Amino acid sequence: MRASRLISLLLLLQARGSMTASELARELEVSERTVYRDVLALSASGVPVYADRGRAGGYRLLGGYRTRLTGLTRDEAEALFLAGLPGPAGDMGLADAVASAELKVLAALPPALRDAPTRTGQRFHLDVPGWFRETPPPVWLPELARAIWGDRVVRVGYRRGDQEVTRRVEPYGLVLKSGTWYLVGRVGDQVRTYRVDRVTTVEVGDEHFDRDPGFDLAGHWRAQAGSFLRTMLRAEVTVRLSPAGLRRLRHLVDAPFVYDEVVAATGEPDGQGWVVARLPVESVPVAYHQLLGLGPEVEVLDPAELRQMFAAAAERFGALYR
Repeated sequence: MRASRLISLLLLLQARGSMTASELARELEVSERTVYRDVLALSASGVPVYADRGRAGGYRLLGGYRTRLTGLTRDEAEALFLAGLPGPAGDMGLADAVASAELKVLAALPPALRDAPTRTGQRFHLDVPGWFRETPPPVWLPELARAIWGDRVVRVGYRRGDQEVTRRVEPYGLVLKSGTWYLVGRVGDQVRTYRVDRVTTVEVGDEHFDRDPGFDLAGHWRAQAGSFLRTMLRAEVTVRLSPAGLRRLRHLVDAPFVYDEVVAATGEPDGQGWVVARLPVESVPVAYHQLLGLGPEVEVLDPAELRQMFAAAAERFGALYR
């Protein structure tokens, strides 16, 4: 344990230049007395660590002493900081391991590559709280990623319903949400979001754009994710649900807030315990595939088109199992 702590102390000083005993103690989760002993041990082993006295003082390494990662390109360094997924890593109990690994890499990088984590964080935010889905990446994902790294304007063909539209986009970043990639970019005066699997063409020109240095991709996604999902729910269906169907609906809807709003808006159960609910959905075909999973625990009341689709499915089920 102590050997690992001494290495962490050395790497902290390499990465941050100067730190006080209290700052080191807080980072290493030990007492300041332990920090004093560890600094003496490093000094005795030949590491040139010394202390600046006074209010602005602290421990630092003499003469730029450091250990480096040699032969690492910029692309490789930035890819390393894309590899850590803090959410899933935290769920598995590996958050400290990921943080420690990133600290070691950052401390060992040469000064010219020290901005790798900042550049990566500005351009890519990975949001994968659930299970990974075994789906191939969208065709145009690599091309969009290269444009994002280079801050280059793209012309994007996008499938919207039965139509295809073309947009001039300043691509700010990519977000991976539950196995689906989204492009976040500026179109005119607005920042918009597009599903990458609906992109039909990408043209990357020679035009570059000036990235807004204050734009926070992760913060923007957190603020816009809920409202973006609401814009996708353009249709509404009316259903009658059994108690079991209402419980299972939670696992079929697009977002938790949809389920909470549906439950809050349901009236009193009828004599059989069933309730009538109005459910926002992306489209009638999507609602059909979602609600079909409830089987006989749901009855579609409206629209008539969806009710007919369920009636036809029921007839086919009857023919199969009669």
